[in-house]
Amino acid sequence: MLQVNEIFYSFQGEGTHTGIPAVFVRLAGCNLSCRFCDTDYSLKALLGVDDVLAQVQTLSPECPTVILTGGEPLAQTQTPDLIDALARNGRRVHIESNGTVPVPLSEDVWLTVSPKERLHSSMAARANEIKLIVDERVPLEWLDQFPLATPAFLQPENNKPKNVALAMAAIAANPKRLRLSVQTHKLVGAR
Repeated sequence: MLQVNEIFYSFQGEGTHTGIPAVFVRLAGCNLSCRFCDTDYSLKALLGVDDVLAQVQTLSPECPTVILTGGEPLAQTQTPDLIDALARNGRRVHIESNGTVPVPLSEDVWLTVSPKERLHSSMAARANEIKLIVDERVPLEWLDQFPLATPAFLQPENNKPKNVALAMAAIAANPKRLRLSVQTHKLVGAR
């Protein structure tokens, strides 16, 4: 059984794929306790893989992208089974992870790693993109743990002007490595 917080249809508001429609599967629980976390990842339901797949299909039979998020989606042992089921259903799977739980993923899974307290080297090596949360400081110390070619986004926590200014200054100082990613879904009032 998967511990689920919610399943909903919206669009990706962050990173490389900003603006694409997606079904979000927010799994419950996290192995970190970040002070700036703005996500409710409490347990709301226990669902089997087939139940999650059915809800995804009901929400949008046509949407090709499913984003697994949390909390930490890779901390649940059945997440690889869910990834396989979604792929067999013709869905592109994206995962938003803190990068602490080493899980082998096929190359067709998009992995966003947002390091916080610690990071597993295999997840840093596998990441398709990096999301660094700017919360009163720019955590550039994580960059050295990722391959240089991995796109690195600075995301101002909750789009606060002070955090945006910090991110913009860091990007101006390192324009070849860093990009800005504001939470566009919050700007337009979407989930």
